[in-house]
Amino acid sequence: MLDFLLAFSSPASSLAMQAMNFREQSPQSLSGSILLSHPSLRDPNFLRSIVFLSTHSKETGTLGVIINRPMGKTLAELDSSFMDNPLSSTPVYDGGPVEKDKLIIAAWEWLDSPHSFKLHFGIDMTRAVTIHTSNPQADLVCFAGHSGWSPGQLENELEEDAWVVSTLDKETFSHREDHSLWKNILGNISDELRFLADSPEDPSFN
Repeated sequence: MLDFLLAFSSPASSLAMQAMNFREQSPQSLSGSILLSHPSLRDPNFLRSIVFLSTHSKETGTLGVIINRPMGKTLAELDSSFMDNPLSSTPVYDGGPVEKDKLIIAAWEWLDSPHSFKLHFGIDMTRAVTIHTSNPQADLVCFAGHSGWSPGQLENELEEDAWVVSTLDKETFSHREDHSLWKNILGNISDELRFLADSPEDPSFN
């Protein structure tokens, strides 16, 4: 049976949330934003990754999931007991290097503007089925593992230009399986990032 990581019921509970509306980015918090790994970041865990931040706090730390690494499997393909479940076709993504043996279910309900959404993060199966039934347009995704930073760690990495901060919108999310999404977003931010993103993954080929 699959092991699910639920909000408010795990060691990471202080970093998780069940439902929150995101309408604009706060200067104090990057919750609801996305991080794009800088082209110079060579850590294989985050190479060319796009990380959605469900929670960000200088005091308690940061939790997120990688949204552009589909595993090519559904819940039912991971566990046959979900074959007749309404969530059987929910796609599974590699969410990050932390607790890869646990799954996180998240749902995005898009609101009245492209950058506005209601996030349900770390929810149980019952809640996920309810959202799926009441709002078939909601994007439900299951993540194997997650990405986490201790207090102050992400801030240090941002100062070192390891990440590029951007906003999440419905159009971006709908193309999360597009292998060129990381490169396209960086290219839209600046010509310099476009040039760097076009470089080969292995610098020895330059």
